[in-house]
Amino acid sequence: MEISDAVRSLDRDLRSLFGSRLRSLVAYRERGGGGRAPTATMALVQGLNADGLRASADRVASWHDSGLATPLLLGPQEFARSLDAFPYEFGAILADHVVVSGDNPFEGLRVDPADLRRACEIQARSHLLHLREGYLETRGRSDAVADLISTSAPAFMALVASVKHVNPAYAAPANIGEIERLAAGGTLTSEQARQLFPGYLAAVDALVHHVDQWAANA
Repeated sequence: MEISDAVRSLDRDLRSLFGSRLRSLVAYRERGGGGRAPTATMALVQGLNADGLRASADRVASWHDSGLATPLLLGPQEFARSLDAFPYEFGAILADHVVVSGDNPFEGLRVDPADLRRACEIQARSHLLHLREGYLETRGRSDAVADLISTSAPAFMALVASVKHVNPAYAAPANIGEIERLAAGGTLTSEQARQLFPGYLAAVDALVHHVDQWAANA
């Protein structure tokens, strides 16, 4: 993963705001984010307080204009102490990141597989429930269904990646190739959406069934 000029500029901005209190800056690729996703970063700052947040807030617009997501700001030990609470999200950062400046904040850290299994189950069930609810709210309009599928595809592919990480033997449903294309920035017509949704819903349902077996066998 290359460090872009925009990320280098962010590093300079954060150094000007926090000085030596900026312990590390990390850039990472969000799972399933596709080519449309802005560059994600995380900064570990000693003594992070309201004044620091206020000063950072004044620069968020320029960071967004440079193609960056709002940086995730944490205390130096906060990431390590939160791994059990956010194994799904923070595990993705551990899996694909680059240290931009400062010390490597992830040295010796790993996600407990039990925590990740539990998080995957929560994410899978939540995705299925929201997909059903989202479909009802489309009132069956094909254009709205296309938007529902496109916007939810990156999260689903991120979930599939996490499941494969926990269980390398997991075989993703054969019918998710189109979802993977959408997660990478592809487009979807209304007619395609009408045909794709039943298979997408079945794939999510199958994933929930798979992670449900983890809980039963744990």
